[in-house]
Amino acid sequence: MSSPAHPFATPLDLYRAIARVWSADTSSPTGAWSPSNPAQNHCSITSLVVQDCFGGDILSTKTSGGTHFYNVIHGVKWDLTASQFAEPIPYDDTPSTREATLADTSSEKYRLLKERLAAVV
Repeated sequence: MSSPAHPFATPLDLYRAIARVWSADTSSPTGAWSPSNPAQNHCSITSLVVQDCFGGDILSTKTSGGTHFYNVIHGVKWDLTASQFAEPIPYDDTPSTREATLADTSSEKYRLLKERLAAVV
């Protein structure tokens, strides 16, 4: 049996690591971030990393702040950035694509987040 391409057993393990590397320069838009709300504006970039590690689908929903991205893996919803919201998220589970999700951030921010994540595991 081959080992996985990532060191995370579950999305919760990934959350514990990625929450340590979210920052102003990986948020979308850049700078729309606060250390007191580290998940803020990291939904698209985090959804891409979750899919890299665990497969599954990226979904989106409309919130008062715009489009929010999250994942479904083996039928289970995983939203690693839900904590950025002060109110419940009105999930409508609209299918998204990697391209649409990446369009909400940038390739540069995605690479930067992946590099920082690799450095902490």
